[in-house]
Amino acid sequence: MLIPIEGVLSKDEVRQFRQRLDAAAWQDGLKTAGTLARSVKRNLQLEDGSPLAVELGNLILRKLGNNPLFVSAALPNRIYPPKFNRYADGGTYGAHVDSAVMAVPGTNVSVRSDLSATLFLAEPDEYEGGELQVEGPFGIQSAKLAAGDMVLYPSSSLHCVTPVTEGARVASFFWIQSMVQNDSSRVLLFDLDQSIQGITPALAADDPRLLKLTGVYHNLLRQWAVT
Repeated sequence: MLIPIEGVLSKDEVRQFRQRLDAAAWQDGLKTAGTLARSVKRNLQLEDGSPLAVELGNLILRKLGNNPLFVSAALPNRIYPPKFNRYADGGTYGAHVDSAVMAVPGTNVSVRSDLSATLFLAEPDEYEGGELQVEGPFGIQSAKLAAGDMVLYPSSSLHCVTPVTEGARVASFFWIQSMVQNDSSRVLLFDLDQSIQGITPALAADDPRLLKLTGVYHNLLRQWAVT
């Protein structure tokens, strides 16, 4: 299931990000590719741990911490520090599955990748191609969102980035370890939470129906969450 989250960054924030990223020193993405990925990965990445990557990544994390839709969808426990990539001149990333557990550089912390995130930093009309394609139980879903919007999808999914034939696709990407590891349980909680939020404005705060549904949500979360 792909979950789009609009407006993680404002257009002005995207502009500020791009001013700095467009002037950055990018490195070959193969430097961070695993054995299998080396044969399908062709892009550029900002150096992990560089001052710019850390600064912009922290800004993204602060924005997400105040984003109710992200919190509802991801139920985050740990988040891998955001990374940044650039696809141009036929750049692509063939079909692959993200690593299950990732060590955070310079720490003794590891993140289990339950959810993958792509935050788009280029408008769709800035480049040709570059769709994120995710294979799921109902076929392939594609995402090519407006700059500042983000998409979440299960890290266990086979996915790819199609070749960028014109322009440049710039994005941030990272992984989330959720308090609820099971994808179907997490989706069920998300649907329930969104339904509760949808009916809340029409009901009194002490309406027994609302209290009952809220109790069901939190008791399911209590049963499934691992922190």
